[in-house]
Amino acid sequence: MPHTPPSPTCTASGDRWKTVGREILLHLIDFLVTSYGRDPVITRLLNNTRVHIMPTMNPDGFEATKVPDCYYTRGRYNKNGEDLNRNFPDAFENNSASIQPETQAVMDWIKNETFVLSANLHGGALVASYTFDNGNPVTGSLNGYSQSPDDDVFIHLAKTYSSNHASMYKGSGCDNRQTFPGGITNGYSWYQLEGGMQDYNYVWGQCFEITLELSCCKYPPADQLEKFWRDNKAALIEYIKQIHLGVKGQVTDKNGNPIPNAIVEAKGRPHVCPYRTNEQGEYFLLLLPGTYVINATVPGFKSMLKTVVIPDNTGNFSALKQDFSFPEVSDKIRSRVASCPKIPLYQELTRASAAVKPTVHILVLMTVMLVIFK
Repeated sequence: MPHTPPSPTCTASGDRWKTVGREILLHLIDFLVTSYGRDPVITRLLNNTRVHIMPTMNPDGFEATKVPDCYYTRGRYNKNGEDLNRNFPDAFENNSASIQPETQAVMDWIKNETFVLSANLHGGALVASYTFDNGNPVTGSLNGYSQSPDDDVFIHLAKTYSSNHASMYKGSGCDNRQTFPGGITNGYSWYQLEGGMQDYNYVWGQCFEITLELSCCKYPPADQLEKFWRDNKAALIEYIKQIHLGVKGQVTDKNGNPIPNAIVEAKGRPHVCPYRTNEQGEYFLLLLPGTYVINATVPGFKSMLKTVVIPDNTGNFSALKQDFSFPEVSDKIRSRVASCPKIPLYQELTRASAAVKPTVHILVLMTVMLVIFK
C-alpha cells in the first residue's frame, strides 16, 4: 500500500520573558480545542496538521518580573542570568555562551520531532522578522541583508502573518523612529543577533521559523490581553495553514522500506546543512507555487531528479505529494549519517569561497557512510 506521510508538524513557542505571547498561545490552545468538531476549517486543519505549542521557554524569567513594566528587562534572563535567545549554536560565528538547560531541552525537542514550520513569539515591537538574524558576506551581509536560500518563502510567511494581523501590516512600528514596510523585516537588516533560535531551527532543525514581535509594551495591563488575542487570532490560523505549502513525500528502497537520512533538496536551494529524510524516510520542503526540480540522493547511488509543479494547496491542507523509490537500494543497506556539527557552517563556507575550492560542500555532502549488514 502506498505510504502517506503523516501530517506535517507546526510548532509555536511563547516569548521568553513577556506576557503577551504566553497569553496568546494559551488562547490559541483553547480556541483550537473548543473549535474542533464545530468549525469545519479548524477541524480540517487539525486533522491534517500536528501542532505543538510551548507557551513559555523561560518560566523563571517570567516569574522574576514582579512589577509589570513596558520596558523592564529583568525577566529577559533565566535563573542563571543567561539570555536564552542568544544561547543557541550559531551558523555564522562561535557562540561562547554556555548552553542552558532550557536551550538544550528545546534543541533535543527539535531533534526528536520532524518540525516543518514554527514561530516564536516576543514583545517590544510590532513586526514579523525572518531569518537570517546573523550573517556574513556569503549571505549578503555587506549589503545590510542576510539572505537564506529560501528567502522568498520566508518573506511570504512573514507577509502572511502581518497581512492577517489587525495592525502589523501598517508597518508603523512602535514610534516614528522605526518603521517596517508591510510589517515585516529581515532579522539581520533590523539588528544583528548571534545565537538566536530561528536561525538554529532553520539550519539544524530543517524547520522554517519566524519571530513575531506582538506588542510594543512587554508587560501590558491584564485588561489589554484579550484584545491582543483578537488582533492575532486570524494571523495565527493563516500562518499555521502555510505548513501545507510545497512538496512532501517518502524515499524508499526496492522493497518499499523507508530510507532515512536521504538528502532531498530543491535544485538551486542548497542548504548549508542538507535537508534529509527522517526515520520514516519522509521529507517536507516548503516552497511557493511554481515549477521545481527535486533532487533525492542516497549516498553511494545515483541521484534521482523529478520535476514537480507545485500548486497553492494551503486551502486543501495538503502539500503536493512526490515519492522517490530507489530500486537498486535494498533493505540490507542503511545509511549512517553524521549530523551537521554545531559549528559556524557559514564561516567555513566563507573560507572555502575565498579559496575558490568547494571543499566544504563536499565535506557536508559526504558525511554519510554506507553500512552493509550481513
